[in-house]
Amino acid sequence: MYFQSFLVVLIFVCVPLKAQYKWFNPLQANYPVVRGQAWQEEPIAPYARLPLRAKEKVRKPLWDLSCQSAGLSIAFRSNTPEIKVRYVVKGALSMAHMPATGVSGIDLYATDNDGRERWCAGKYSMRDTITYVFDGLSYAAKATNGFEYQLFLPLYNSLSWLEIGVPENSTFHFLPVSQEKPIVIYGTSIAQGACASRPGMAWGNILNRKSEHPVVNLGFSGNGLLEKELFDLLSEIDAKLFIIDCMPNLPGEKAKVIYDRTLAGVRKLRENSKAPILLVEHDGYANDATSENAEESYRSANRELREAYNALQQEQIENIYYLTKEEIGIPADGMVDGVHSTDLGMQQYAESYLKKIREILHEEIGTISTCIPCKQQRDPYDWYGRHEEVLKLNRQESPEILMIGNSITHYWAGEPAAGQQYGKAAWDKLFKNKIVHNLGFGWDKIENVLWRIYHGELDGFKANKIFLLIGTNNLLFNTDEEIILGILQITEAIKVRQPQAQLFVLGILPRTNLEKRIQQLNRQLCESIEGSCTYINLFHLLTDKDGVISSSLFRGGLHPNEKGYEVIGVALKKYVK
Repeated sequence: MYFQSFLVVLIFVCVPLKAQYKWFNPLQANYPVVRGQAWQEEPIAPYARLPLRAKEKVRKPLWDLSCQSAGLSIAFRSNTPEIKVRYVVKGALSMAHMPATGVSGIDLYATDNDGRERWCAGKYSMRDTITYVFDGLSYAAKATNGFEYQLFLPLYNSLSWLEIGVPENSTFHFLPVSQEKPIVIYGTSIAQGACASRPGMAWGNILNRKSEHPVVNLGFSGNGLLEKELFDLLSEIDAKLFIIDCMPNLPGEKAKVIYDRTLAGVRKLRENSKAPILLVEHDGYANDATSENAEESYRSANRELREAYNALQQEQIENIYYLTKEEIGIPADGMVDGVHSTDLGMQQYAESYLKKIREILHEEIGTISTCIPCKQQRDPYDWYGRHEEVLKLNRQESPEILMIGNSITHYWAGEPAAGQQYGKAAWDKLFKNKIVHNLGFGWDKIENVLWRIYHGELDGFKANKIFLLIGTNNLLFNTDEEIILGILQITEAIKVRQPQAQLFVLGILPRTNLEKRIQQLNRQLCESIEGSCTYINLFHLLTDKDGVISSSLFRGGLHPNEKGYEVIGVALKKYVK
């Protein structure tokens, strides 16, 4: 008996214990988490793209395609070393010209704490229940709260259910759907995702990943026909931009409907929206150089679209843009079957769109880090959540004054409120009886402010005055020239979005052991912005006669204390009036 008991214990010790997992169903979250659905506030089938009421309005083939999860994704934050996903699809796993990993697979991307995108490799099993395992996930220093993940769903299949699992000792929480206005795509099978090898390589998802704007994918394989019913639905969406990319479904003889349907559709959109509308030509066929019929087929569609565009211009309908076949530039090797895109074609499609969209939305992208917008999550507070708070607050209450900056602004006072406020009395005295929003974010660099501006924090209202204080967190990473160029790019972005507002740029505040460098940088900054906005120098008010930071006005040699904020408030009073 003793020997048997010992043997049982020995076996138990020697057999490795499997980690226990906790599982999360996105549809059971307390808030909407499925991204890419434009109708969040009304009944919609799980992982579908149109509201349930559309079933009685659109043709059955289109409705069936709308139940496929192309362009949908789920975002979450976790510090887990392993992620498991299990789900069931309703249709065939693959197609003759498109692999199962694209038709029915998923794709996982991570964003680290400095806003850099990372692809996650997964091991998968395509059975009745499809499973993906992403293991060996590691995190950079200070990433104790993990990374932000985005899980892209199948391009050409419908989901019955899905669960995400992580080890029990890992953190996990879903990220809510963004309140930022989406880019809306209405198109064909190419827009839906044919024939990407995996969901992340569909051009709409590449656009989502690279621009970081929400994207609604209303691409319907063989059914992007510029129909009234779809434009009626599109007109309900409060979009940042509409993309109309239906020409591949209307070549040859079908092209005769393009002119009238395009005019009717654009006019319908303009009844409810002033958002830019981008009309897109047929991207051509891989064999158009060897087949006159193929060439004439797509050219007939593009001629009709161009005529419609010219007519809209003559009607003086504003914010209508045009993307040509040549601008798209799909090479012959960018197509699987002469029509549908390979990953190479998808990448080219996305790049052409990104270039055009950045022009339309005035989102300049530079070549140095301070001029390349990106997110961050370097502080313990929820950076992404604060951004969403700002968007919500701006919609609820139009601000008269904006204070934009990093932790120095964040922890001063005002709304959205920080966990700690160190200068509330000075804030209340300075901004008495004024609506002021605090757009300060702890640990923000110049490029993080640029991202927030590009992603809606200055949209939908008209402010009277805007104060910008940024750059101290770049001192350890960038040259003075790079810092000044980044600040200049921010000022241009502000003026495009808030042209009526008075813009005030504050010089960088003194910082222990960096006072001389900051003084010189501020002089160069003042010279660079002269005439374009108002420069405010507070440096001398916060240092002693030798130019050394005044310890009585700061906490830790960087952040003002209550007395420091009082000095700043007094200095800004004449500009706030």
